[in-house]
Amino acid sequence: MKAHALRLGVDLGRLTDQPLEAHCQATLKPALRNLREAATSLAASWFALCGYTAAIPIEPTVYDLLVSTPDGIKRVQVKTTTYNGKTGWQVSVGRRPYSIGNRERQVPYDPELIDWFFIMDGHLNMYLIPSKVIGGRVSILLRTYAKYIVGNAEGLMTPPPHVA
Repeated sequence: MKAHALRLGVDLGRLTDQPLEAHCQATLKPALRNLREAATSLAASWFALCGYTAAIPIEPTVYDLLVSTPDGIKRVQVKTTTYNGKTGWQVSVGRRPYSIGNRERQVPYDPELIDWFFIMDGHLNMYLIPSKVIGGRVSILLRTYAKYIVGNAEGLMTPPPHVA
């Protein structure tokens, strides 16, 4: 590679011998501000780890995932929250009907169109809540639904200590 660079007159003086992997490790840092974008993939991974196949629909629809279970296909709506108020994690479980400027009031999801809500809070607790349990609500306090916690992905935020 150096011979080609010299032949082409490319200055390699500013390049270091630091491996690319070390550079990537130093710059890649998970952040909660990205939870909303990551949640559907995390939910699909959780279902895959449970032995179920998950699919993300290619057309816009009211659910975010389709999950193949022994009981049939389940429609899953994925929600996240990073708002931890005085009484705990608060999450919006409603949707806004389409409108210009997205200004309509939230309405509840129809429990006939959604089977489960997969919710991740700012501590990366994962909840799997049947839609009929939430039915009619547009916002919930997650501590009320602690029995529906199915796991925690907090380990994704920090690397394990190096083993010597």
